[in-house]
Amino acid sequence: MDKVEPVTRILLAEDDNDMRRFLVKALQNAGFTVASFDNGLSAYHRLREEPFELLLTDIVMPEMDGIELARRATELDPDIKVMFITGFAAVALNPDNNAPRDAKILSKPFHLKDLVGEVQRLLAA
Repeated sequence: MDKVEPVTRILLAEDDNDMRRFLVKALQNAGFTVASFDNGLSAYHRLREEPFELLLTDIVMPEMDGIELARRATELDPDIKVMFITGFAAVALNPDNNAPRDAKILSKPFHLKDLVGEVQRLLAA
């Protein structure tokens, strides 16, 4: 398996505290640098301050949902990759919501190794 470059920075937005902790730990163990937030608005403010290679976001969150966050993120940085983590895949797949077209969707529940593998594949693409 390829070694992840340590400079790869992931912005994580997930409102479930336990899920967020698990995701951060798994991604850090895989060699990624992770900044995590419990809502889309806080994550968006951080995105405006510094660049990230990947936005990993839940869809259903308070203050700003993941789809709006992703839309704004790709306006700020057209090269940012987006992955949604959700229990509501149909919401993300709805073409009316203006989600970035090349975003990946990982449906909950998933294994952490599957998440890390998907993140590595998306970043390598």
